[in-house]
Amino acid sequence: MTTLDHRPRTALMVIDVQNGVVAAAHDRDDVVNNIDALLGRARAEGVPVVWVQHSDAELEEGSDSWQIVPELSRREGEALVHKQHGDAFEATNLEDVLAAAGVGRLVVSGAQSDACIRSTLHGAFVRGYDVTLMGDAHTTEDLSAWGAPPPDKVIAHMNLYWQHQTAPGRTAAVTSTSDAVFAV
Repeated sequence: MTTLDHRPRTALMVIDVQNGVVAAAHDRDDVVNNIDALLGRARAEGVPVVWVQHSDAELEEGSDSWQIVPELSRREGEALVHKQHGDAFEATNLEDVLAAAGVGRLVVSGAQSDACIRSTLHGAFVRGYDVTLMGDAHTTEDLSAWGAPPPDKVIAHMNLYWQHQTAPGRTAAVTSTSDAVFAV
């Protein structure tokens, strides 16, 4: 259903699952395990995997906090996109990577729900992609000391509102790891 003609493939995106990003994340281990399960299924089905890795003053490129968590590993040939903004499309080569792979549908996982996940979901949707959020494979840290809701509420809210997004010729959905569908 994507508005991107001649791009029938689906890609799994793993966004910012880095030591410094998920160290204090809500349900960190369960989310990382769910992402690992998604990686296994995507790889078994020949689905492209796109890794996104953030860097900034707090996540200095090359530092331990910048590294992907040790439970997950990028395989040779899997795309890696480096970013410095919330939206993984902004000032990166992500669009080129997806176009080259014929991808018009994204399955999104990672961190942080209320920052880079939200920004990338919207960035993809307005660019014409169908976007499925993995409801049990994204997380965020507790920012309630600064006025945010507790992380479980942030995640629940993301899942609630993303399943109701609409746009002409595009679909938005939320599903669980066990119900993930890569072929459409």
